Amino acid sequence: MVQKAKILLVDDRPENLLALEAILSALDQTLVRASSGEEALKALLTDDFAVILLDVQMPGMDGFETAAHIKRRERTRDIPIIFLTAINHGPHHTFRGYAAGAVDYISKPFDPWVLRAKVSVFVELYMKNCKLREQAALLRLQIEGDPGGPGHEGEPAGLLAELSARLAAVEEQAEALSKQLDDESADAAAVATAAHLERKLTGLRRALDALEPGTGSSSIGLPS
Repeated sequence: MVQKAKILLVDDRPENLLALEAILSALDQTLVRASSGEEALKALLTDDFAVILLDVQMPGMDGFETAAHIKRRERTRDIPIIFLTAINHGPHHTFRGYAAGAVDYISKPFDPWVLRAKVSVFVELYMKNCKLREQAALLRLQIEGDPGGPGHEGEPAGLLAELSARLAAVEEQAEALSKQLDDESADAAAVATAAHLERKLTGLRRALDALEPGTGSSSIGLPS
């Protein structure tokens, strides 16, 4: 069974959280509520999230301050943040959102189709990253000779061939996603995230190539 991605919804108004859940339920992922910045930070201590939808105007710790805390933590600094706001104070207000680490900035009331499409891009990228980490972990087990690791009794060359085939499938999907983003004139942030994934894929491909028989290398850094 494919594990679902978690999406963190942060808003102090229950009716807004309910609306977000209604819009994003079609993605069939795990939606996690947080009614304050403090509650969001607690959730981020234990769970991994594909993307965070963060309301700007909240009592106490607002969205900007919450984002600053998220970006200071090594565990959470790379999680994409989409700011949601009911007001628009102009370019300065928007710039403050991007400076706080947001990848996107949407004013309410927003188009449900647009919001769902933006979130789905980051969910897809997150799932591909998870697949890459699993493949890298499997390869590390083989290299280290872990007796309890999967495929230990098989030939290393066979495992490398299997991983190479799996990686090729992910590379093909990533390439198709990048073309889709280009065709739809997507946000620069989404394009940059896709490019980051492609760099990880390139690093993993180089690692696999270096492990092929005859290269003289049995230990190489893999993308984390």
